[in-house]
Amino acid sequence: MELVHAAHVPAGEGPFPAFLALHGRGSNAHDLLGLAPILEEGQAVVVCPQGPLALARGGMSGFAWVKPEGAGRADFEQARGSVLRFLDAAQARYPMQRDKLVLLGFSQGGAVAYDVFLREPERFAALVALSSWLPDPVLEGLTPKPALNGRPVLAIHGTQDTMIPVERARASRDKLLPLGVALHYREFEMGHELAPDALGELLRWLGELAR
Repeated sequence: MELVHAAHVPAGEGPFPAFLALHGRGSNAHDLLGLAPILEEGQAVVVCPQGPLALARGGMSGFAWVKPEGAGRADFEQARGSVLRFLDAAQARYPMQRDKLVLLGFSQGGAVAYDVFLREPERFAALVALSSWLPDPVLEGLTPKPALNGRPVLAIHGTQDTMIPVERARASRDKLLPLGVALHYREFEMGHELAPDALGELLRWLGELAR
């Protein structure tokens, strides 16, 4: 079954540059769609699938990609399968330029995005991990692929993040570097969010990527 999703599709036939955006735990498919007007100045397909796990927090509903605590290798494999099946369906439905597809994830969505990207790097032009971390189960059994060499990765984190401390992002940076990716790591004085300065860095980096 295809995941619930939200999408922004520019006018015209395309194909267009594309973003596959994975929301954080407790959010939904519409959370990251707000980025669509500013990514590629609105001239990109942005598809935002919704995590398959329903959560209940204080009377509010939300969704997740893996269970909140103790997610292991099998949990990430299941989430990766859901994301890739969704991507296959989205690429058949929307005018996405496959060689200009950026995988983007926020918080738990970024952790899942790391797993998808590190195991299927040839499917993506780049990875963006926002306020996220690289969990140890993602690295279990991972055999680095030649396609990872020089593949662009942007990781942005807040020094005031109380949900995912910046130390976890720094440890993730150290785990990524031996894999051969072209990592651009930046910290900003912000919490668990995408503050204006961090958003500006994201857009600047994407602009360089497009050159």
